[in-house]
Amino acid sequence: MIQRSITSSFLVEIKNPNNKFPLHYLYKIGPRSFCCNFNLSKPKKHPIYKCSFTVSSSLDKEAQTLIQQFNPQIPIEEALTPPSSWYTDPSFHSLELQQVFYRGWQAVGYTEQIKDPHQYFTGRLGNVEYVVCRDGNGNLHAFHNVCRHHASLLASGSGQKSCFVCPYHGWTYGLDGTLLKATRISGIKNFRVHEMGLVPLRVAIWGPFVLLNFETENLLQQESQSNIVGDEWLGSSSELLSTRINDSSLKFLCRHEYTINCNWKVFCDNYLDGGYHVPYAHKGLASGLKLESYSSIVYEKVSIQKCDGDATESAPDFDRLGSKALYAFIYPNFMVNRYGPWMDTNLVVPLGPRKCQVIFDYFLDTSLKDDHDFVERSLKESEKVQVEDIRLCESVQRGIESPAYCCGRYAPTVEKPMHHFHRLLYENLCN
Repeated sequence: MIQRSITSSFLVEIKNPNNKFPLHYLYKIGPRSFCCNFNLSKPKKHPIYKCSFTVSSSLDKEAQTLIQQFNPQIPIEEALTPPSSWYTDPSFHSLELQQVFYRGWQAVGYTEQIKDPHQYFTGRLGNVEYVVCRDGNGNLHAFHNVCRHHASLLASGSGQKSCFVCPYHGWTYGLDGTLLKATRISGIKNFRVHEMGLVPLRVAIWGPFVLLNFETENLLQQESQSNIVGDEWLGSSSELLSTRINDSSLKFLCRHEYTINCNWKVFCDNYLDGGYHVPYAHKGLASGLKLESYSSIVYEKVSIQKCDGDATESAPDFDRLGSKALYAFIYPNFMVNRYGPWMDTNLVVPLGPRKCQVIFDYFLDTSLKDDHDFVERSLKESEKVQVEDIRLCESVQRGIESPAYCCGRYAPTVEKPMHHFHRLLYENLCN
Protein backbone atom coordinates (compact mmCIF):
# COMPACT_ATOMS: atom_id res chain seq x y z
CA MET A 1 0.00 0.00 0.00
CA ILE A 2 2.90 2.40 0.56
CA GLN A 3 3.71 4.72 -2.33
CA ARG A 4 5.91 7.28 -0.62
CA SER A 5 6.52 8.91 2.77
CA ILE A 6 6.47 12.44 4.09
CA THR A 7 9.36 12.93 6.53
CA SER A 8 9.71 15.65 9.17
CA SER A 9 12.21 16.28 11.96
CA PHE A 10 11.32 17.49 15.46
CA LEU A 11 13.21 18.59 18.54
CA VAL A 12 11.49 17.32 21.67
CA GLU A 13 12.16 17.23 25.38
CA ILE A 14 11.70 13.77 26.83
CA LYS A 15 11.23 13.28 30.56
CA ASN A 16 12.06 9.99 32.19
CA PRO A 17 11.62 10.59 35.95
CA ASN A 18 12.05 6.94 36.91
CA ASN A 19 15.18 6.42 34.77
CA LYS A 20 13.61 3.34 33.17
CA PHE A 21 14.88 1.97 29.88
CA PRO A 22 14.09 1.37 27.12
CA LEU A 23 12.18 4.63 26.98
CA HIS A 24 8.89 4.72 25.06
CA TYR A 25 7.65 8.11 23.87
CA LEU A 26 4.40 9.13 22.19
CA TYR A 27 4.42 12.32 20.14
CA LYS A 28 1.35 13.80 18.47
CA ILE A 29 1.40 15.96 15.36
CA GLY A 30 -1.96 17.24 14.15
CA PRO A 31 -4.35 14.30 14.13
CA ARG A 32 -1.54 11.72 13.96
CA SER A 33 0.40 10.09 16.80
CA PHE A 34 3.90 8.65 16.53
CA CYS A 35 5.37 6.20 19.03
CA CYS A 36 9.15 6.29 19.36
CA ASN A 37 11.48 4.07 21.37
CA PHE A 38 14.81 5.21 22.81
CA ASN A 39 17.20 2.56 24.13
CA LEU A 40 20.05 4.50 25.71
CA SER A 41 22.78 2.22 27.04
CA LYS A 42 23.93 4.58 29.80
CA PRO A 43 21.22 6.47 31.71
CA LYS A 44 21.97 10.10 32.41
CA LYS A 45 22.02 11.51 35.88
CA HIS A 46 19.23 13.95 35.11
CA PRO A 47 16.19 12.17 33.64
CA ILE A 48 15.46 14.76 30.96
CA TYR A 49 16.63 14.22 27.41
CA LYS A 50 16.57 16.65 24.55
CA CYS A 51 16.87 14.92 21.23
CA SER A 52 15.81 15.29 17.68
CA PHE A 53 14.11 12.50 15.81
CA THR A 54 12.54 11.91 12.48
CA VAL A 55 9.06 10.56 11.86
CA SER A 56 7.60 9.44 8.56
CA SER A 57 3.91 9.44 7.83
CA SER A 58 2.97 7.40 4.81
CA LEU A 59 0.73 8.43 1.99
CA ASP A 60 -1.22 5.47 0.76
CA LYS A 61 -1.15 4.62 -2.89
CA GLU A 62 -4.62 6.03 -3.54
CA ALA A 63 -3.84 9.52 -2.21
CA GLN A 64 -0.59 9.65 -4.15
CA THR A 65 -2.39 8.60 -7.32
CA LEU A 66 -4.92 11.41 -6.87
CA ILE A 67 -2.15 14.00 -6.56
CA GLN A 68 -0.44 12.83 -9.71
CA GLN A 69 -3.62 13.15 -11.76
CA PHE A 70 -2.79 16.86 -12.06
CA ASN A 71 0.33 17.89 -13.94
CA PRO A 72 1.55 21.40 -13.01
CA GLN A 73 4.22 21.37 -15.71
CA ILE A 74 1.75 21.46 -18.60
CA PRO A 75 1.20 25.04 -19.86
CA ILE A 76 -2.18 26.53 -19.06
CA GLU A 77 -3.12 26.49 -22.75
CA GLU A 78 -2.92 22.69 -22.74
CA ALA A 79 -3.53 21.85 -19.07
CA LEU A 80 -6.42 19.98 -17.51
CA THR A 81 -7.81 21.17 -14.19
CA PRO A 82 -7.39 18.91 -11.13
CA PRO A 83 -9.66 15.85 -11.13
CA SER A 84 -13.00 15.80 -9.35
CA SER A 85 -11.51 13.53 -6.64
CA TRP A 86 -9.53 16.51 -5.34
CA TYR A 87 -12.90 18.01 -4.38
CA THR A 88 -14.66 14.94 -3.01
CA ASP A 89 -12.25 12.37 -1.56
CA PRO A 90 -12.06 12.24 2.29
CA SER A 91 -8.45 10.99 2.35
CA PHE A 92 -7.41 13.83 0.04
CA HIS A 93 -9.09 16.32 2.37
CA SER A 94 -7.14 14.91 5.34
CA LEU A 95 -3.93 15.20 3.38
CA GLU A 96 -4.68 18.85 2.58
CA LEU A 97 -5.06 19.66 6.25
CA GLN A 98 -1.65 18.15 6.99
CA GLN A 99 0.25 19.50 4.01
CA VAL A 100 -1.48 22.82 3.32
CA PHE A 101 -3.17 24.18 6.43
CA TYR A 102 -0.89 22.92 9.20
CA ARG A 103 2.12 24.51 7.50
CA GLY A 104 3.03 28.15 7.05
CA TRP A 105 1.09 31.20 8.15
CA GLN A 106 -2.72 31.13 8.21
CA ALA A 107 -4.97 34.16 8.61
CA VAL A 108 -7.37 33.65 11.52
CA GLY A 109 -8.68 37.06 12.57
CA TYR A 110 -8.17 40.83 12.71
CA THR A 111 -6.32 43.01 15.20
CA GLU A 112 -9.36 44.78 16.65
CA GLN A 113 -10.37 41.44 18.18
CA ILE A 114 -7.33 41.59 20.48
CA LYS A 115 -6.45 45.29 20.62
CA ASP A 116 -6.79 45.56 24.43
CA PRO A 117 -5.32 43.56 27.33
CA HIS A 118 -7.44 40.52 28.35
CA GLN A 119 -9.20 40.29 24.97
CA TYR A 120 -9.32 36.91 23.25
CA PHE A 121 -10.93 35.03 20.39
CA THR A 122 -11.14 31.35 19.50
CA GLY A 123 -11.33 29.32 16.34
CA ARG A 124 -10.86 25.91 14.76
CA LEU A 125 -8.99 24.74 11.68
CA GLY A 126 -9.27 21.04 10.94
CA ASN A 127 -8.91 19.39 14.33
CA VAL A 128 -6.86 22.24 15.81
CA GLU A 129 -8.71 24.32 18.39
CA TYR A 130 -6.94 27.60 19.12
CA VAL A 131 -7.25 30.71 21.26
CA VAL A 132 -5.54 34.06 20.61
CA CYS A 133 -5.29 36.59 23.44
CA ARG A 134 -3.48 39.51 25.02
CA ASP A 135 -2.33 39.17 28.60
CA GLY A 136 -2.57 41.90 31.23
CA ASN A 137 0.65 43.48 29.98
CA GLY A 138 -0.63 43.63 26.42
CA ASN A 139 1.59 40.81 25.15
CA LEU A 140 0.14 38.74 22.32
CA HIS A 141 -0.20 34.96 22.74
CA ALA A 142 -1.79 32.00 20.99
CA PHE A 143 -2.38 28.50 22.34
CA HIS A 144 -4.08 25.25 21.60
CA ASN A 145 -7.47 25.81 23.26
CA VAL A 146 -7.30 22.55 25.19
CA CYS A 147 -6.97 21.91 28.93
CA ARG A 148 -3.90 19.86 29.83
CA HIS A 149 -5.90 17.80 32.36
CA HIS A 150 -8.54 15.91 30.34
CA ALA A 151 -8.64 17.85 27.05
CA SER A 152 -11.78 19.94 27.54
CA LEU A 153 -11.96 23.10 25.46
CA LEU A 154 -11.19 26.10 27.66
CA ALA A 155 -12.69 29.14 25.98
CA SER A 156 -15.36 29.79 23.39
CA GLY A 157 -16.30 32.69 21.17
CA SER A 158 -14.55 35.96 21.93
CA GLY A 159 -14.51 38.59 24.65
CA GLN A 160 -12.44 39.54 27.69
CA LYS A 161 -11.09 37.34 30.48
CA SER A 162 -8.54 37.70 33.23
CA CYS A 163 -7.76 33.98 33.01
CA PHE A 164 -8.99 30.78 31.36
CA VAL A 165 -10.91 28.46 33.70
CA CYS A 166 -11.63 24.97 32.43
CA PRO A 167 -15.39 24.34 32.61
CA TYR A 168 -14.77 20.65 33.29
CA HIS A 169 -12.60 20.46 36.45
CA GLY A 170 -11.67 24.08 37.14
CA TRP A 171 -8.02 24.05 36.13
CA THR A 172 -7.05 27.68 35.66
CA TYR A 173 -4.52 29.21 33.26
CA GLY A 174 -3.14 32.71 32.91
CA LEU A 175 -3.40 34.54 29.62
CA ASP A 176 0.30 33.83 29.18
CA GLY A 177 -0.50 30.10 29.24
CA THR A 178 0.83 29.42 32.73
CA LEU A 179 -1.07 26.89 34.85
CA LEU A 180 -2.27 28.90 37.87
CA LYS A 181 -4.39 26.30 39.65
CA ALA A 182 -4.95 22.55 39.36
CA THR A 183 -7.83 21.46 41.58
CA ARG A 184 -7.88 18.34 43.79
CA ILE A 185 -4.52 16.89 42.82
CA SER A 186 -3.29 16.01 46.31
CA GLY A 187 -1.27 12.80 46.18
CA ILE A 188 -0.21 13.27 42.57
CA LYS A 189 3.44 12.46 41.86
CA ASN A 190 5.96 13.73 39.34
CA PHE A 191 3.78 16.77 38.65
CA ARG A 192 5.65 19.88 37.54
CA VAL A 193 3.42 22.92 37.33
CA HIS A 194 5.72 24.75 34.91
CA GLU A 195 5.41 21.87 32.44
CA MET A 196 1.60 21.85 32.42
CA GLY A 197 0.86 25.20 30.82
CA LEU A 198 -1.11 25.62 27.63
CA VAL A 199 0.59 24.40 24.47
CA PRO A 200 1.72 27.49 22.53
CA LEU A 201 1.32 28.39 18.86
CA ARG A 202 3.28 30.92 16.83
CA VAL A 203 1.31 34.11 16.32
CA ALA A 204 1.93 37.28 14.33
CA ILE A 205 0.27 40.49 13.21
CA TRP A 206 0.59 41.83 9.69
CA GLY A 207 -1.32 45.03 9.02
CA PRO A 208 -4.86 44.53 10.35
CA PHE A 209 -4.63 40.71 10.32
CA VAL A 210 -3.80 38.09 12.95
CA LEU A 211 -1.90 35.04 11.69
CA LEU A 212 -1.10 31.65 13.22
CA ASN A 213 1.49 29.04 12.34
CA PHE A 214 0.66 25.50 13.48
CA GLU A 215 4.10 24.04 12.88
CA THR A 216 5.85 22.80 16.02
CA GLU A 217 9.27 24.22 15.20
CA ASN A 218 10.63 27.61 16.36
CA LEU A 219 8.22 28.02 19.26
CA LEU A 220 10.73 29.70 21.59
CA GLN A 221 9.74 33.10 20.22
CA GLN A 222 5.97 32.87 20.23
CA GLU A 223 5.18 36.26 18.66
CA SER A 224 6.93 36.75 15.33
CA GLN A 225 8.12 39.99 13.76
CA SER A 226 5.68 41.40 11.21
CA ASN A 227 8.29 42.21 8.54
CA ILE A 228 9.60 38.64 8.56
CA VAL A 229 6.07 37.26 8.53
CA GLY A 230 5.11 39.55 5.68
CA ASP A 231 7.93 38.16 3.56
CA GLU A 232 7.04 34.56 4.44
CA TRP A 233 3.29 35.03 3.95
CA LEU A 234 3.16 37.43 1.01
CA GLY A 235 6.57 37.22 -0.64
CA SER A 236 7.36 39.99 -3.11
CA SER A 237 3.75 41.25 -3.06
CA SER A 238 4.16 42.42 0.54
CA GLU A 239 5.01 46.05 -0.26
CA LEU A 240 2.23 46.44 -2.84
CA LEU A 241 -0.42 44.98 -0.55
CA SER A 242 0.80 47.02 2.39
CA THR A 243 0.05 50.28 0.56
CA ARG A 244 -3.51 49.21 -0.26
CA ILE A 245 -4.48 47.15 2.79
CA ASN A 246 -2.59 48.51 5.79
CA ASP A 247 -4.72 51.65 5.93
CA SER A 248 -5.28 53.18 9.37
CA SER A 249 -8.42 54.97 8.14
CA LEU A 250 -10.22 51.62 7.81
CA LYS A 251 -12.05 50.26 10.85
CA PHE A 252 -13.85 46.99 11.36
CA LEU A 253 -17.59 47.23 10.80
CA CYS A 254 -19.20 43.79 10.91
CA ARG A 255 -18.85 40.07 10.20
CA HIS A 256 -21.04 37.76 8.10
CA GLU A 257 -20.57 33.98 8.07
CA TYR A 258 -21.80 31.49 5.48
CA THR A 259 -21.78 27.69 5.55
CA ILE A 260 -21.61 26.43 1.96
CA ASN A 261 -22.13 22.90 0.67
CA CYS A 262 -19.00 22.78 -1.45
CA ASN A 263 -15.34 21.90 -1.12
CA TRP A 264 -13.26 24.89 0.03
CA LYS A 265 -11.37 24.90 -3.28
CA VAL A 266 -14.58 25.39 -5.27
CA PHE A 267 -15.05 28.74 -3.56
CA CYS A 268 -11.40 29.67 -4.20
CA ASP A 269 -11.63 28.62 -7.86
CA ASN A 270 -14.70 30.82 -8.29
CA TYR A 271 -12.77 33.78 -6.87
CA LEU A 272 -9.78 33.11 -9.12
CA ASP A 273 -11.39 32.94 -12.57
CA GLY A 274 -10.31 36.47 -13.46
CA GLY A 275 -13.82 37.90 -13.42
CA TYR A 276 -14.90 35.34 -16.04
CA HIS A 277 -18.21 34.64 -14.31
CA VAL A 278 -19.04 38.22 -13.30
CA PRO A 279 -21.07 39.34 -16.39
CA TYR A 280 -23.09 36.12 -16.32
CA ALA A 281 -23.68 35.59 -12.61
CA HIS A 282 -23.35 39.10 -11.08
CA LYS A 283 -25.09 41.48 -13.43
CA GLY A 284 -25.55 44.10 -10.73
CA LEU A 285 -21.87 44.03 -9.80
CA ALA A 286 -20.83 43.97 -13.47
CA SER A 287 -22.69 47.21 -14.12
CA GLY A 288 -20.34 49.05 -11.73
CA LEU A 289 -17.11 47.65 -13.23
CA LYS A 290 -15.25 48.14 -16.50
CA LEU A 291 -14.72 44.45 -17.11
CA GLU A 292 -12.59 45.09 -20.20
CA SER A 293 -9.96 46.54 -17.81
CA TYR A 294 -9.74 43.34 -15.76
CA SER A 295 -6.13 42.21 -15.26
CA SER A 296 -4.26 39.77 -13.03
CA ILE A 297 -0.72 39.11 -11.88
CA VAL A 298 0.70 36.24 -9.85
CA TYR A 299 3.43 36.31 -7.22
CA GLU A 300 4.96 33.49 -5.16
CA LYS A 301 1.91 32.76 -3.00
CA VAL A 302 -0.36 35.63 -3.98
CA SER A 303 -2.41 36.53 -7.04
CA ILE A 304 -3.85 40.00 -7.54
CA GLN A 305 -6.76 40.88 -9.82
CA LYS A 306 -7.57 44.50 -10.64
CA CYS A 307 -10.48 46.19 -12.35
CA ASP A 308 -11.54 49.81 -12.91
CA GLY A 309 -14.85 51.00 -11.58
CA ASP A 310 -17.48 52.47 -13.87
CA ALA A 311 -18.71 55.59 -12.12
CA THR A 312 -21.03 56.44 -15.03
CA GLU A 313 -23.22 53.46 -14.07
CA SER A 314 -23.39 54.40 -10.37
CA ALA A 315 -26.16 56.41 -8.80
CA PRO A 316 -25.09 60.04 -8.22
CA ASP A 317 -25.41 59.66 -4.47
CA PHE A 318 -23.99 56.13 -4.15
CA ASP A 319 -20.61 54.77 -5.23
CA ARG A 320 -19.67 51.59 -3.38
CA LEU A 321 -16.94 50.34 -5.74
CA GLY A 322 -14.94 53.52 -6.37
CA SER A 323 -12.59 54.04 -9.31
CA LYS A 324 -10.43 50.94 -8.84
CA ALA A 325 -11.04 47.53 -7.29
CA LEU A 326 -8.29 45.19 -6.10
CA TYR A 327 -8.87 41.51 -5.33
CA ALA A 328 -5.95 39.76 -3.64
CA PHE A 329 -5.84 36.01 -3.05
CA ILE A 330 -3.33 34.92 -0.41
CA TYR A 331 -2.63 31.22 -0.56
CA PRO A 332 -4.19 28.99 0.52
CA ASN A 333 -7.58 30.39 1.62
CA PHE A 334 -7.64 34.14 2.30
CA MET A 335 -8.99 36.90 0.08
CA VAL A 336 -8.72 40.67 0.53
CA ASN A 337 -10.98 42.94 -1.52
CA ARG A 338 -10.27 46.67 -1.63
CA TYR A 339 -12.73 48.95 -3.43
CA GLY A 340 -13.89 52.53 -2.86
CA PRO A 341 -14.03 53.24 0.89
CA TRP A 342 -14.42 49.51 1.66
CA MET A 343 -12.24 46.54 2.39
CA ASP A 344 -13.65 43.10 2.99
CA THR A 345 -11.85 39.84 3.67
CA ASN A 346 -13.00 36.30 2.93
CA LEU A 347 -11.56 33.46 4.99
CA VAL A 348 -12.47 30.02 3.60
CA VAL A 349 -12.37 27.36 6.32
CA PRO A 350 -12.61 23.71 5.21
CA LEU A 351 -15.23 21.74 7.15
CA GLY A 352 -14.92 18.51 5.18
CA PRO A 353 -14.60 17.32 1.60
CA ARG A 354 -17.99 18.79 0.66
CA LYS A 355 -18.49 21.67 3.08
CA CYS A 356 -16.75 24.92 4.02
CA GLN A 357 -17.38 28.06 6.02
CA VAL A 358 -16.65 31.48 4.56
CA ILE A 359 -16.12 34.32 7.02
CA PHE A 360 -16.60 37.83 5.63
CA ASP A 361 -15.18 40.72 7.67
CA TYR A 362 -16.08 44.23 6.49
CA PHE A 363 -13.92 47.31 7.08
CA LEU A 364 -14.95 50.86 6.18
CA ASP A 365 -13.37 54.30 6.08
CA THR A 366 -14.09 55.89 9.45
CA SER A 367 -15.62 58.97 7.82
CA LEU A 368 -18.52 56.85 6.54
CA LYS A 369 -19.24 54.59 9.49
CA ASP A 370 -22.11 56.77 10.66
CA ASP A 371 -23.67 57.06 7.20
CA HIS A 372 -26.25 54.37 7.93
CA ASP A 373 -27.99 54.57 4.56
CA PHE A 374 -24.71 54.11 2.68
CA VAL A 375 -23.62 51.24 4.94
CA GLU A 376 -26.97 49.43 4.73
CA ARG A 377 -27.20 49.78 0.96
CA SER A 378 -23.58 48.66 0.47
CA LEU A 379 -23.96 45.59 2.65
CA LYS A 380 -27.20 44.69 0.91
CA GLU A 381 -25.47 44.78 -2.49
CA SER A 382 -22.58 42.73 -1.15
CA GLU A 383 -24.96 40.16 0.31
CA LYS A 384 -26.63 39.80 -3.08
CA VAL A 385 -23.26 38.95 -4.65
CA GLN A 386 -22.50 36.40 -1.91
CA VAL A 387 -25.83 34.66 -2.37
CA GLU A 388 -25.19 34.48 -6.12
CA ASP A 389 -21.74 32.99 -5.51
CA ILE A 390 -23.07 30.46 -3.01
CA ARG A 391 -25.60 29.29 -5.56
CA LEU A 392 -22.83 28.92 -8.15
CA CYS A 393 -20.45 27.07 -5.82
CA GLU A 394 -23.03 24.59 -4.59
CA SER A 395 -24.08 23.95 -8.17
CA VAL A 396 -20.46 23.30 -9.17
CA GLN A 397 -19.97 20.88 -6.27
CA ARG A 398 -22.99 18.87 -7.37
CA GLY A 399 -21.67 18.84 -10.92
CA ILE A 400 -18.21 17.74 -9.80
CA GLU A 401 -19.78 14.71 -8.15
CA SER A 402 -21.56 13.72 -11.36
CA PRO A 403 -20.08 10.69 -13.19
CA ALA A 404 -20.14 12.85 -16.32
CA TYR A 405 -17.31 15.07 -15.03
CA CYS A 406 -13.68 14.30 -14.31
CA CYS A 407 -11.49 17.25 -15.35
CA GLY A 408 -12.06 20.60 -16.99
CA ARG A 409 -9.96 23.12 -18.93
CA TYR A 410 -8.66 26.63 -18.23
CA ALA A 411 -9.52 29.79 -20.13
CA PRO A 412 -5.88 30.90 -20.60
CA THR A 413 -6.45 34.65 -20.90
CA VAL A 414 -8.36 35.00 -17.61
CA GLU A 415 -7.82 31.95 -15.39
CA LYS A 416 -4.09 32.22 -14.70
CA PRO A 417 -4.69 32.91 -10.97
CA MET A 418 -6.69 29.67 -10.71
CA HIS A 419 -3.95 27.69 -12.47
CA HIS A 420 -1.39 29.26 -10.13
CA PHE A 421 -3.49 28.17 -7.12
CA HIS A 422 -3.66 24.58 -8.33
CA ARG A 423 0.10 24.48 -8.94
CA LEU A 424 0.77 25.71 -5.39
CA LEU A 425 -1.53 23.02 -4.03
CA TYR A 426 0.29 20.35 -5.98
CA GLU A 427 3.64 21.60 -4.66
CA ASN A 428 2.43 21.50 -1.04
CA LEU A 429 0.84 18.09 -1.39
CA CYS A 430 4.03 16.58 -2.82
CA ASN A 431 6.48 18.30 -0.50
